[in-house]
Amino acid sequence: MQGSLCSIDRDAPPARRQSRRVVAWLAAALMPWLAALAVPAQAALDAAVVQGLAADDSDAKVAAIGRIVASGDPRALVVLQALGDDAAYTVEGGKRVAIEVGGALQDAVTGAAIDPVPADKDSIVINNRIRGVLSGALAALKLGSTDRAVRLAAARDLQGADSEELLPTIERALAAETDAEIRSKLLVAQATIAVGSQDPAVRLRAVQAMAQTDNPQVRQMLASMTTKQKDGSYAEADERVRAAAVAALGEINGRLRKYELLAGLFSGVSLGSVLLLAALGLAITYGLMGIINMAHGEFLMIGAYTTFVVQNLFRSLAPGWFGGYVLAAIPAAFLVSAIVGMLLERGVLRWLYGRPLETLLTTWGVSLLLIQACRSLFGPQNVEVENPGWMSGGIELAGGAVIPYNRIIIIGFAAIVVLLVWLLLTRTRMGLFVRGVTQNRSMASCTGVATHRIDMLTFGLGSGVAGLGGVALSQLGNVGPDLGQGYIVDSFMVVVLGGVGQLAGTIIAALGLGSVAKFLEPFSGAVLAKIFVLVAIILFIQKRPQGLFALKGRSAEA
Repeated sequence: MQGSLCSIDRDAPPARRQSRRVVAWLAAALMPWLAALAVPAQAALDAAVVQGLAADDSDAKVAAIGRIVASGDPRALVVLQALGDDAAYTVEGGKRVAIEVGGALQDAVTGAAIDPVPADKDSIVINNRIRGVLSGALAALKLGSTDRAVRLAAARDLQGADSEELLPTIERALAAETDAEIRSKLLVAQATIAVGSQDPAVRLRAVQAMAQTDNPQVRQMLASMTTKQKDGSYAEADERVRAAAVAALGEINGRLRKYELLAGLFSGVSLGSVLLLAALGLAITYGLMGIINMAHGEFLMIGAYTTFVVQNLFRSLAPGWFGGYVLAAIPAAFLVSAIVGMLLERGVLRWLYGRPLETLLTTWGVSLLLIQACRSLFGPQNVEVENPGWMSGGIELAGGAVIPYNRIIIIGFAAIVVLLVWLLLTRTRMGLFVRGVTQNRSMASCTGVATHRIDMLTFGLGSGVAGLGGVALSQLGNVGPDLGQGYIVDSFMVVVLGGVGQLAGTIIAALGLGSVAKFLEPFSGAVLAKIFVLVAIILFIQKRPQGLFALKGRSAEA
């Protein structure tokens, strides 16, 4: 660098070289003075303010803490931390404040070591009120940390603060903070402190700032400010502040409507995906054989209990792989439910084809037997199936709405199951036989299709798909012997509405019923919403008995 400067000087005119030498000399001469001036600029702590920490009056101590925080000096955190740790003292007859850092005594303002330790060293005593203020002050000072976890914890601590002296620090932190979660908590802290101010102008600025956040606590504060009390007065006496609160509340509500719509749509699709998994197997068996299988819900239960057994096996035999037990439970639940279904079809149902009343009563009896068998094996109490770590938690939306990961995964799982069933029915030889038997059993038999074997395999497929539904249900709540009873009626409604034996109709009906039920629940409640849905289905079936999609084929048209 020096060589390059010299070469430039040699090429420059003599007058310019002389001026550069003067500038360089002045810079070298003034550098020590500039460095000395830089130190006091950083050390903004005032000795008189720090001396206020030793005052006998609590209000004076609170004011001193607020001024120390507002100073922005790096030593403010050290001084206040020492005060909170009972490591702050007065020396020289109470005229100087000292703190203990690392076992050594130093001046609170300059950081200079005090050695030897004065004999008149006396501890500064603080009460619970001061400790509460000090906690908020320390949190405010930590907002400048580069560690997100530290800033987030500080923002949480500030939500319980009530000192107006912290407002400038919080405002500076808000101006520099880019993390949405931390900003939301800081806005709540700012609003909580400022709303309690005696100055209407401070409260007005706080209310206007509240419009930037969708935090539920902020909405509650704004609502309380604009609600008339029993005596006809308002919690907020100033009319301008109330008007600003009304405007801020309207702005927040307008922003949140789209999130509420998204959360409602997700809830409907989530419920619809569960109904789809419960009804898909029933749509296959009922559409193919016309069997009213009242034991279908118990295949959901079998799949859920299979998941419980697999979970316990992983917990005891392979705890390090516990997070993958759900993936192992999927094929296990399908196989166990399918085998039980095929045994039921071969042992009982094949003798009852064409006799719907006897089939209904028989499958109802089978459902009671399966429920009692599970009670005997696992006990009458519900058992807990734990979500693996990758299915825990959720996506937090504005306004406090949360979209759980387990429901997102179940929606995707339902889509995969539907895709696999569709591929099986439309792209495989077995699917061709199933569709042929569904459309015209007699003609399929004449062409050499073993209809009885297809009946057994199809019933096993429908039962296995119901077992997959049980895996999904086990991730949403506890598993008990009566798990499937709550889904059998809804499953039949989905099948009837979508059209018997129609996969597309089952999908549309399940998602539609789930969405409609969820949108009605806030207005009418869960029970009345289900009644309204049932009445609507009955009226629809009166006009269109074949459901949304009619079955194609000679037997269907006969």
